[in-house]
Amino acid sequence: MGRIVRTISKDASVVCSAIDGKDIVAEIERIHKTSAVCTAALGRLALGASLLGFGLKGKDDSITLRMNGGGPAGSLIAVSDSFGNVKAYIQNPVVEIPLNSMGKLDVRGAVGTDGTLSVIKDLGLKEPYSGQVPIVSGEIAEDITSYLAGSEQVPSVCALGVLVNPDLTCAQAGGFLIQLLPFAPDEAVDIIENNIKNMQSVTQLLSNGMTAEEISMKALEGLEANVLDDFEVKYHCDCSRARVERALVSLGSEQLEDLSKEENTEVKCHFCDKAYDFSSSEIKGLIK
Repeated sequence: MGRIVRTISKDASVVCSAIDGKDIVAEIERIHKTSAVCTAALGRLALGASLLGFGLKGKDDSITLRMNGGGPAGSLIAVSDSFGNVKAYIQNPVVEIPLNSMGKLDVRGAVGTDGTLSVIKDLGLKEPYSGQVPIVSGEIAEDITSYLAGSEQVPSVCALGVLVNPDLTCAQAGGFLIQLLPFAPDEAVDIIENNIKNMQSVTQLLSNGMTAEEISMKALEGLEANVLDDFEVKYHCDCSRARVERALVSLGSEQLEDLSKEENTEVKCHFCDKAYDFSSSEIKGLIK
């Protein structure tokens, strides 16, 4: 089970959420059978969605991140609820490309940089809120930071990391998101910049045995931070037969008529790979 912790500075001007998401990314690799670079890419997007979702107020709120940079991985999608539980999907789960110039998994090369990051927030209103920004790096954390600064005018720092073992299992995965409120003093900005400059990568910190709480407190070191929230988070798909039926109905009667000619129709969930079987008579029932 993963864990997400949110801390706040003493003057309440800076908030930091940190996540240990190794179990979440391990589930992504298990379900989607991703190659190493795709595990890293989709894992980062899922952890970023979890950190953003954790900041939503309503218990039924959700946030969807969709990234398509024109790279060989295709479209990546991650959906989080307001508790940080997340599900994810990647169009092409197996991509084999060389390591980057630093000898690390080339997430930028897999995702691509010719496209957009779209963010959709379902806050229970008549229409969901949506924003879109050009991909600035393809490394995902920088793209989330760009979105928050451009679309929501929230100065932020996002760091995400996934370390993959030679056998393709997840060794470490985590991240943090620092957000400054409008009244944050210049001194706080200077302190955070110095903290970030002197911090190791998220995967290094986790490999050294640090917890999500310790990472969050380290990011806000010097600001007399306190813990606001501490929750368990997991990979969670909320698909159901009823949802699949609604999706089938949305296809329209003409396509359903074609499906009804088959003895059996199997529909698989993109997020968890669960299969739902519908007989010809059940498809005819949906037409009615």
